[in-house]
Amino acid sequence: MDILYQRGRATASEIHQALPDRPSYSAVRAKLRVLEEKGHIRHEEQALRYVYLPLVSRDKARQSALRHLLGTFFDNSAEQAITALLDLKSSDLDRGKLDRLSDLIEKAKQEGI
Repeated sequence: MDILYQRGRATASEIHQALPDRPSYSAVRAKLRVLEEKGHIRHEEQALRYVYLPLVSRDKARQSALRHLLGTFFDNSAEQAITALLDLKSSDLDRGKLDRLSDLIEKAKQEGI
């Protein structure tokens, strides 16, 4: 999906070539078929090739992925996920970033989220 979001459209071959640690071409085609069956992408025929396009916006896909991640690894707990991220990336967070996160948490408290 990332490649389709970056390019806007691509063939299976183009997607395959752009992947790091490339899986087999048939694995890419199988994944594209699954994504199409689930309604995430569609294809158009152009010059005897399928060109794939994303149907779901990147923001909607991001939200769906986060919900799945929370459910799978964090018992649907945003707190557990945030704690894990802070533990993992605490060295990357300078004072300004921590203040911004603190402001976002305070805003969420005020809004009753």
